[in-house]
Amino acid sequence: MSRNRLGLAIAGLAALALCAACHKAATLPAAGAIEVTVMPVTQRDTPVDFEYTAQTQSSREVEIRARVDGFLDKRLYTEGQLVHAGQTLFQMDAKPFDAALQTARGQLAQQQARLTVAKANLARVIPLAAQNALSQKDLDDATGNEKQAEAAVIAAQGQVQTAQLNLSYTTIKSPLTGLSSFARQQDGSFVTASASGLLTYVYQLDPMWVNFSVSENELLKFREEITAGRLRFPANDDFEVTVIMADGTEFPNHGHISFANPAFSTETGTFLVRASFANEKGQLRPGQFVRARVSGASRPKAILVPQRAVLQGAKSHFVWVVDNDSKAHQRVVEVGEWHGDDWFITDGLQPGERVVVDGAIRVAADVPLKIVAAPAAHAAANVPGGGGSSSTGHPSDTTAAQ
Repeated sequence: MSRNRLGLAIAGLAALALCAACHKAATLPAAGAIEVTVMPVTQRDTPVDFEYTAQTQSSREVEIRARVDGFLDKRLYTEGQLVHAGQTLFQMDAKPFDAALQTARGQLAQQQARLTVAKANLARVIPLAAQNALSQKDLDDATGNEKQAEAAVIAAQGQVQTAQLNLSYTTIKSPLTGLSSFARQQDGSFVTASASGLLTYVYQLDPMWVNFSVSENELLKFREEITAGRLRFPANDDFEVTVIMADGTEFPNHGHISFANPAFSTETGTFLVRASFANEKGQLRPGQFVRARVSGASRPKAILVPQRAVLQGAKSHFVWVVDNDSKAHQRVVEVGEWHGDDWFITDGLQPGERVVVDGAIRVAADVPLKIVAAPAAHAAANVPGGGGSSSTGHPSDTTAAQ
């Protein structure tokens, strides 16, 4: 009897537990529709920028070198300061060159005296030879001596000019206005007009060049997109270039591309592009690493979708497209570059369709959705091209996985 009572008690408890579970299941509320925000797919001509790592370069970088051999007397400029065209930077010992000039002038005076004698002798010989008082050989000798004396004077004049040049080279001046470098030779050093004769550099700051490189793959991609009508360059390739400093600030002056190397580098597979900037205040210095933002291109009839609306599946990117019954359907899309907070969609969407933006990660296929207004913080971002930088980039897959 005790076993039967125990069995009945266990059966009763099980029945009570089952009833409680049933009651709990019956009282659970039905799941509500998923709240999402959507945006209509539109096409619009969208300006695009391209950013490159760049480096500044002086538009005129001059080596200040010794042009004669001699001792360096004195440095006459302050290292690192702005120097002006014609300003004396170094003074060499001029005494040996002054002595050489005096010697050359003395030799010139000797040759001029010889020429005077030769001319007087020829003047006497000519009438005598005409009267047959002297032979023709005497006339030829006198004429030859006069010509030799003239040639000797010309050579002596050249020696004087050379000595004057060498003397002038002892005063070393800056050929341009720019920023000076440190002195490579100190006072009292013996310098030569050879590889060891480098004294300093002067860098012209205005204008300043900004150099960056475009890869062959990128150039081919541009050509392909232009041919397909997905990219448009400005007329005459008149791009505007903005320099972004290391701290993220923009250099106030804008530049334009002034040179593009026609040949690719055999070492890097890129070709050089140079932009020129007015730099009257000297804010840019040679050798700075900056970023160059190239503006002026556009993508005609582009479709932009916020990055958070694009999800990453196992094999491709996709978005949720909402039909007229407010149900979502998965759509595989091809993506391009980032454009601020948006993503260019190159294939998969048509104008007029609606795409889920906020809440896309919670959406399931064919499940009714509750479409709500976009939050104020994302209202501008839901407009294609709004709420972000206009520069483009190559995205990494940081969106949510399916």
